[in-house]
Amino acid sequence: MRAAAAVAGGGTDVRTVRDYWNTRIHDAHVTTHPVGSAGFFDDLEEYRFDKLDYLPRLVNFAGYRDQAVLEIGCGAGIDLARFAAGGARVVGVDLADAAIDLARRHFGHRGLAGRFAVADGTDLPFADGAVDVVYCHGVLPYAPDPSGIVRETYRVLRPGGEAVFMAYNRHSWLAWLSRGLRVGLEHSDAPVFRLVSRSELDGMLSPFAQRTIVAERFPVPSRLHSGIKGAIYNRALVPAVRAVPRRWIQRWGWHLMAFCRKPA
Repeated sequence: MRAAAAVAGGGTDVRTVRDYWNTRIHDAHVTTHPVGSAGFFDDLEEYRFDKLDYLPRLVNFAGYRDQAVLEIGCGAGIDLARFAAGGARVVGVDLADAAIDLARRHFGHRGLAGRFAVADGTDLPFADGAVDVVYCHGVLPYAPDPSGIVRETYRVLRPGGEAVFMAYNRHSWLAWLSRGLRVGLEHSDAPVFRLVSRSELDGMLSPFAQRTIVAERFPVPSRLHSGIKGAIYNRALVPAVRAVPRRWIQRWGWHLMAFCRKPA
């Protein structure tokens, strides 16, 4: 894998992106259970919310009962299942047929209700103002047209509706660590892989007059790292970062979380 870099997506065919994600399952390396089994989804959820320990603090998954929540790029539906468990009426879309199949199987194992469709985030099969909330975590970095996804999100949101986006922070501890150690970032071999600054993301979100960007995701202990690099990461880097007051380093989080609202 190549080291961290900001890669332009202009000119990349959506079909190429779809083909890439149809042959990959995000975080599948953390489990030994058969793909699509209940244990498989349990392992993916446990690992994701250990790694992204900030998510339940920033996103109130249980706070949207009876509201229509759309996830763009739902993958296996790990996050969307939490919205559904909280009583939301959920819809998941993804470019990859394989992801939609997994999401349906995941919801079946959990006994959750949800609707799913293969769709491009820049051309959603929904009417104007059809949903209350759009959640789009980990999609903009890999999308050929991230600004198009933002514009389409704005269109399908009802007046007063909320949108949550995530982008990768170019000026972050993980981007610097990747460059310094010459270690590739996850899925940096994708057809599109994009790191952005806070100001670039803010410009991308310009359709929303009301928007807040928060930098998050800092090192947490990982069972995936081994050898000397694993020892440095888990025994040195993680404790060192945790010892520093968060307000001193907040701007350098790996994930730029954006919270937007459409005018009522």
